[in-house]
Amino acid sequence: MTDRFHNPILYADWPDPDVVRHGDDFYLVASSFNRVPGLPLLHSTNLVDWRIVGHAVTRLVPEDHYRVPRPGCGVWAPSLRLHDGRFWICYPDPDFGVYVTTAEHPAGEWSPPRLVLPGRGLIDPCPLWDDDGNAYLVHGWAKSRCGFNNRLTAHRMAPDLSRPLGHGVLIVDGDAIPGCRTLEGPKWYRRDGWYWIFAPGGGVANGWQYVMRSRHVFGPYESRIALSQGDSDVNGPHQGAWVSTPGGENWFVHFQDREAYGRITHLQPMTWVDGWPVIGDHGTPVRAHRTPDGLPRVPVAPATSDTFPRGRPGPQWSWSANPSPGWIVDHPGDGLRLACVPGGDDLRTAPNLLGQPLTGPHLRAETALRLSGAESARAGITVLGRTYAWIGLAKSPGGTWLTCRIADAEGEAEKDAAAPVAVPDEAGVRLAVTVTDGVVTGFAAEYGGERWECGLPFTATPGGWIGATVALFATGPDGHADFAHFHATTSEQK
Repeated sequence: MTDRFHNPILYADWPDPDVVRHGDDFYLVASSFNRVPGLPLLHSTNLVDWRIVGHAVTRLVPEDHYRVPRPGCGVWAPSLRLHDGRFWICYPDPDFGVYVTTAEHPAGEWSPPRLVLPGRGLIDPCPLWDDDGNAYLVHGWAKSRCGFNNRLTAHRMAPDLSRPLGHGVLIVDGDAIPGCRTLEGPKWYRRDGWYWIFAPGGGVANGWQYVMRSRHVFGPYESRIALSQGDSDVNGPHQGAWVSTPGGENWFVHFQDREAYGRITHLQPMTWVDGWPVIGDHGTPVRAHRTPDGLPRVPVAPATSDTFPRGRPGPQWSWSANPSPGWIVDHPGDGLRLACVPGGDDLRTAPNLLGQPLTGPHLRAETALRLSGAESARAGITVLGRTYAWIGLAKSPGGTWLTCRIADAEGEAEKDAAAPVAVPDEAGVRLAVTVTDGVVTGFAAEYGGERWECGLPFTATPGGWIGATVALFATGPDGHADFAHFHATTSEQK
């Protein structure tokens, strides 16, 4: 078993990662935006190989607000900390403020989110407890919500983070740092008598990683750039977590924006030189390295395939809005039965899409579908972002049709991507989606031993601050769709 890894360590959309260590175990949290459940949690024993262990948020709040898809809203960049025997997550909703949730174990039950800093435009919070038990919280600002950004504000907090103790203090003004723009995503640490803030600047796609230090919690902070693209092909390497291993090594987990693939996860070695951290190879991302502490690779990865045991989806799946009772229909045995939900003429506005991140760079996903319902019912598999395409079954006055449709411009209505093919009512079909270089997406189906190719191809696009989603759906006035399984195979550099 090898003791080397290749970046990215996760070639799928796990945005804005933060990581903590508990003994020999590492836990990662990521932002989830409008996806429900939110705040996915992953576990690893070597910082390279990860598996999904649950979610910290089962429904988005306010609940009524998120009963419809709200792309680009919801859960933005969170922080994960271990303090006083509990795990803590602080996360922002840029339209409502900063929330806190806690748990005894990341894979266990998390407390209901508690709004502790109300306000529009507050993003990317991170708490800090000092040696005297004082609690603080730092956050950034979203210009889209409050009219300004490039600033970090800190608050003295109650020890349980339940409320601020006084007003916020501007501790870093990005406008005063030469070349700094879009300073955000702060992560706060203590080391050797210094307060450290790791914070990205420059924007998601083309930015870099700052490190800042001060002897005093509220500053002033001096800053350096610790990681940037340099001569590598890793654009925008930033926003992540500094974590140490049981063997005393230091590592930095960050993302790279890959558009429709989302924000994929990289792991960089980190060393200390003259009292400052240096990330990667002298500040440039590495593509390959030995594993942390020389630990062996573990043959695990976040789940993608699913047989839907006892009719329930695995933790890799999420809805595009808060789900309603009855979207999943109970039935004997395995396989997923989705109720046909009214609406859905435009899948971008349908709340009942059950999806997961697009895994790259190459993906093949297959499912078997049977649709029962009246006129206008339809079901299938889609690859969805700002634009989308789907393949599946559709009911009309003329019968049941094997259909492939596309909405290949923002706001554009669907149109046929190929001539529909008539199939018997209640017929079962096998559906396949393939994604190749450049997120070029193809669709195909099998029925009665015949293969039907949909002659797109379709180039997937990202959604609202997330990558493209591969999703199952069922819409219409009544009826249901049965998906026997979802089988995904990927090829990615590891």
